[in-house]
Amino acid sequence: MPGAATPGAAAPGRARAGGLGQGPGRLLVLLYGVFTVAAASRSIYQLAAQYHEAPLAYILSAVSGVVYAFITVSLVRGGEGARKAAFVCCAAELLGVLTIGTWTLADPSAFPDETVWSDYGMGYLFIPIFLPVTGLIWLRKRKARQG
Repeated sequence: MPGAATPGAAAPGRARAGGLGQGPGRLLVLLYGVFTVAAASRSIYQLAAQYHEAPLAYILSAVSGVVYAFITVSLVRGGEGARKAAFVCCAAELLGVLTIGTWTLADPSAFPDETVWSDYGMGYLFIPIFLPVTGLIWLRKRKARQG
C-alpha cells in the first residue's frame, strides 16, 4: 500500500533517534560546540590583532577550533559516515593535544602565548585532553550498538 510504513522502519523525523548526539552524546555536542566557539573566537581575535606575538600558537588554536567544529557537526549529523569522520577527528585531536601539550612543556619558548592544547589543556581545566578520549569511547560504543 503506497505511503504505508514498513514495520521496523523509522518514522519521518525520527531518523536520528539513537544517533550520535542523543543521550550522553548530547553532552559531547554541547562541549564540542562550546569549545568550537571558544577556540575559534579566541584565535580569530589573536590572528587579527596579535599575530606577530605568537603566530604558531594562534594558528594551532584556529586549527583546534576547526577540528572542534567538524566533530560537533558530525555528532549532530549522525550516521555511520559521520561517526567514522568524528572518530578520525577525535583521534587527530587527541594526537594534537598530546603533541602540543608535550611540545609546550619541552620547549616553552616556542609558544610565547598559550594554545587551547597547551600543557594538555590546563588553561581549559584539562577538558581538551579528556574530551577526545570521551568522544572516542562514545563513538566506539555507538559502533558496537549499530554493528
